[in-house]
Amino acid sequence: MMKRVMVIAGGTWQVPLIKKVKSLGYEVVNSNLYEDSIGFKYADFTGVMDVRDKEKNLALAKEYKIDAVLTDQSDIAVPTVAYVAEQMGCPGIGHEMAELFTNKFKMREYCRENKFKYPEYRLCTNVEEAIEFYRELGKKVIIKPLDSQSSRGIFTIESEQELRDRFAETEAFTNSGDYVLVERYIEGTEFTVDGIVIDGTHHTLAISQKEHYAYNRNIASKLFFTNYNETFDYDLLRKTNDELISGTGIKYAITHSEYKFEDGDYYLIEMAARGGGSRIASDIVPFMSGVDNYQLLINAALGQTPSVEDLHTSDAEKMKERAAVLEFLDIESEGKKITKIEGVEQINAIPEILQLQLEFKEGDIIEKAQDDRSRVGFFIARAESKERIEEIEKEVKNTLKVSFES
Repeated sequence: MMKRVMVIAGGTWQVPLIKKVKSLGYEVVNSNLYEDSIGFKYADFTGVMDVRDKEKNLALAKEYKIDAVLTDQSDIAVPTVAYVAEQMGCPGIGHEMAELFTNKFKMREYCRENKFKYPEYRLCTNVEEAIEFYRELGKKVIIKPLDSQSSRGIFTIESEQELRDRFAETEAFTNSGDYVLVERYIEGTEFTVDGIVIDGTHHTLAISQKEHYAYNRNIASKLFFTNYNETFDYDLLRKTNDELISGTGIKYAITHSEYKFEDGDYYLIEMAARGGGSRIASDIVPFMSGVDNYQLLINAALGQTPSVEDLHTSDAEKMKERAAVLEFLDIESEGKKITKIEGVEQINAIPEILQLQLEFKEGDIIEKAQDDRSRVGFFIARAESKERIEEIEKEVKNTLKVSFES
């Protein structure tokens, strides 16, 4: 009988994983909140339900007698995947690891207890506690929900009034109670690090240097992927990330972490037991590393323990020079409707362009992004050198023309 793999979450970013499972000859059971979920088009069996509803997802898993369960590019699905795996007797990361890799306060506690770098922080249940901590620090802080995704509810705070104005909004995005994490704001450059855990040992596969929108330093505007960096020590970042994640005790997973660099050290911002979104895990990581991370993830979920040998590639030297970019558009119509969009066909004709995604059309009024999900579009390019990526960036910016009503 053909094996059945359950993928929890069926949005755009889960489609590559669903397709990969199908390409390996397995049937797919897919759950997601909406009847018209795009993942359902590629699945054999589907269930309309909230990915956070553990019991409904378990019932679906039992109905179709699944052999494995997984997700990717979705934080909120991770605890459900862990629960279903435990209940079905499938390989999984376990509920404790799921909690650690989705709860930002627990990540801070882990770093403190295991002597990894961390900013001063406090878990607050009301705004007065937050203000007390802000006064103690005497510095800029950042407030975060414990377990949201897509940068929702995250704000940089520079005054007590700002803290009063934003606290309730941040608290509303915490799914696990009335809590807000308040921590010292780290000013340094930010990085993303994607990798994979094999038999309890983490291996870093891809690193990007991040840029952010000038009007909101908590929303990324660009991720530039290279295997080395002339300004920052990527070997130290790899070592830090591998030691930190291996130390958690997680046995297998693909991972996505974020760090900031301050005074010669890398500070963990957050880590996740899933790959980076916007096709980072599915398309950029394999290109930058030569590793088929989805194949290894699926094998592990089916109980087929991957080997470190699977990480070796004969094109290691070629991979070293590769580069990629995930760049988000920065367009605002200032209350005016879009009258014309030009250059899309020319951009899509560039061989190294993987995807150009516009979240707007003629007649729309577009605003500045408030979180990751409200960004108005992006493009992904992959090339054999960072110089070629830089050329493509300029070409895209010069070619894409958006006109507004006068």
